[in-house]
Amino acid sequence: MKDDSRYNIGDCFETFPFPLDFESSPALDRAGRIYHEHRSALMVSRNEGMTKIYNRFQDPAETGEDIQRLRELHAAMDRAVLEAYGWNDLAESAAPIFLDKNSEDDHAYQGRLFWPSEFRDEVLARLLALNAERHSEEVSLGTAPEMKGNARQDEDAELEDVE
Repeated sequence: MKDDSRYNIGDCFETFPFPLDFESSPALDRAGRIYHEHRSALMVSRNEGMTKIYNRFQDPAETGEDIQRLRELHAAMDRAVLEAYGWNDLAESAAPIFLDKNSEDDHAYQGRLFWPSEFRDEVLARLLALNAERHSEEVSLGTAPEMKGNARQDEDAELEDVE
């Protein structure tokens, strides 16, 4: 095994502090469905795959109406997610911009349509705080992943027995 970073579902996905009831949210479903339908139609109409479409999405010189609409729908999806967390103040001010050396110190983000660093930092700080809050709740309930004999580990063990 290598000693570099790797994606681990248990560490990354299962512990992510998703919005409450995100799986049954009509607003999230609608925003995601509209975005997906437009992107799919765009890929078919241009006869291009996802990589080419997103290269267009990220290109400030791309001014096609269909790509502009994709950008608008992406921003609407971002706002829907922020609202699902109850962060309406952030949803109201969420505005992606094309980042350049004047608006972004991190070279990796320059040339991309993304939130400015201060906005990203605020979102990440809130996610980190929410994750800590939920972890504290799990610890108090005895269901935190690292706690031996917790309900989650018992369920995992039962699933392994079934397999």
